[in-house]
Amino acid sequence: MDNKARLLMVGSLGNDQLEFVERMEEKGWHISTVDSLFQAATRLNETEHEAGILCLHESHEDLGQIERLVTRSDMEWMALLREPALDDPVLCKFLGNAFMAFQSEPIDINQIDCLMQHATAMKRLRTEKNAAKPQETEFEMVGTVPAMQKVFDTIRRVASVDAPVLISGESGTGKELAARAIHARSMRASAPFVAVNCGALPSNLIQSKLFGHEKGTFTGASQQKIGQIEAAAGGILFLDEIGDLSLELQVNLLRFLEEKTIQRIGALDEIHIDVRILSATHVNLEKAVEEGRFREDLYHRLNVLQVDIPPLRERQEDIEILAKFFFDKFITEKSMMVRGFRQEALALMRQYHWPGNIRELINRVRRAMIMCEQRLIKPADLGLERRTLNRYLVTLEEVRNNAEKEALICALRRNKHKVKKAADELGVSRVTLYRLMEKHQLTRNSDTSISLSSA
Repeated sequence: MDNKARLLMVGSLGNDQLEFVERMEEKGWHISTVDSLFQAATRLNETEHEAGILCLHESHEDLGQIERLVTRSDMEWMALLREPALDDPVLCKFLGNAFMAFQSEPIDINQIDCLMQHATAMKRLRTEKNAAKPQETEFEMVGTVPAMQKVFDTIRRVASVDAPVLISGESGTGKELAARAIHARSMRASAPFVAVNCGALPSNLIQSKLFGHEKGTFTGASQQKIGQIEAAAGGILFLDEIGDLSLELQVNLLRFLEEKTIQRIGALDEIHIDVRILSATHVNLEKAVEEGRFREDLYHRLNVLQVDIPPLRERQEDIEILAKFFFDKFITEKSMMVRGFRQEALALMRQYHWPGNIRELINRVRRAMIMCEQRLIKPADLGLERRTLNRYLVTLEEVRNNAEKEALICALRRNKHKVKKAADELGVSRVTLYRLMEKHQLTRNSDTSISLSSA
């Protein structure tokens, strides 16, 4: 054991305290002692510790405060208590959920030493795992598959120029995240980013929302109001769900794109606005143009540069990475005892169709983290069952492809992405394995995620 390993001891053993500390230090531990939970939280903010010991020999403090201390510290905890305390069913359930272990009198120093070594090993394992992850990006765009790497490359390229960009993709794929990433990497990063959801505004308000109005123009217009285009001056205006814009507003928007001027409702003067337009849609605008629902000239004005976000069902290799990414992001919301996902749950998530894409994945993970009553999230916590998946595996070919890809992913991960070993495990040649990897767009990259900041 590392002689520098630190334990934080909270509370007192009374007359036995000094002897306990001395005997633990003889075994190579460095013991920090504090009397209260408040002091413990302060000490943890000041100094990193490998594990914690909480003494419940006196009347135990509020369990809610203990829970907050235990769950917010990235280490395992052990409880020391007197035997009669185990008669309290509430305390017993709390111990089982919050602590790695407990020990009642008489205290066995050798057993505590052994348990604390296991606790420090778990802490170091988590530290190494987190160190291997790339830095979290501010826009949470994470992906390993070639299609997502292409998206990252496209975002970098279009961000360097000032032309309009049309971002396409199904609902929930992260189109606004892509728009914000373009803004952050562009020359306009220090200027405003203004987002307007064209599909969420009543048709009678969109014109006022975009172009603004003068005081007294209509009932309720008690003062002058600038529109979203004017508010984005110098920066970026993001028009989400542009395909839902009415034909009348399409004309006005086209005029602005051509002349770079707007006229507030009720105003006589035109105002020149310097703004870059990014737009997004989940509908096929080319088809909408053919059907007369979208102006062709506006479509060509908006579609100078393109970013296409793939649906989550085409990114099976990313699903586990994304699930764990959002698990870490919302870790403060989770049930106290939840530590991760069962392998069965991860396997079903990779097979699921994800009609709601990233948005649905986030919702299912967050709900499972709150509702799960065990250490690992199971399929039922996510609302996923075998029969749920069967609705989406329509053809035998799809079933085979999903099973084949799942087998490849698991074999490569088990063998740390060493192709020879994975091929031997699957009983195929390396040439065949390479062919299958190309077929399913799998890479040999052993990184767990690629983000905008590291791509």
